[in-house]
Amino acid sequence: MRSVTYSMNVSLDGYIVGPDGGFDWSGPDPEVFRFWIDEIRDVGVHLMGRRLYETMLYWETAVQDPALGEAELEWAALWNPLPKVVFSTTLSTVRGQARLASGSVAEEIARLRAEPGEGEIAIGGATLAAQAAEEDLIDEYRAMVYPVLVGGGIPFFPRHERRVDLELVETRPFNTKVYLRHRVIR
Repeated sequence: MRSVTYSMNVSLDGYIVGPDGGFDWSGPDPEVFRFWIDEIRDVGVHLMGRRLYETMLYWETAVQDPALGEAELEWAALWNPLPKVVFSTTLSTVRGQARLASGSVAEEIARLRAEPGEGEIAIGGATLAAQAAEEDLIDEYRAMVYPVLVGGGIPFFPRHERRVDLELVETRPFNTKVYLRHRVIR
């Protein structure tokens, strides 16, 4: 069965964006960007909410930018053909290899797990991940922790009243950041 993973950059105090909606504290780092390129190779489909979808639309045309480096071109070559499922109540169309979700996050994950296919089902965006977590659908939490306290914003971990036991699978240090990968213990 395909596993469901949730990966995001996160502040040390647990937020993916600060109170102002900004995430400039998670600025570009070539070593971390290379790591995310390697991670995306294991993804078979990416689920995302509207905000993340709109942020990632940049990559649809990024290859036309002559200033793009080798790593950015490699990311675009992997990201653009990747199937994506967008959860939105306001969008009526999406572009590229994306499609609008036709059901709830639980229904979409069940359908994707039942289909033949390889690669992880990746979830991006804290709001969508919170819905999946509420249904106990996330198999792994992956956080790239940045050494900054932003004091509030959108939390990486959903705020619900249920305990989730995790097992450390991997840690990897990067200059001033650390990658943490935890598997849900069932």
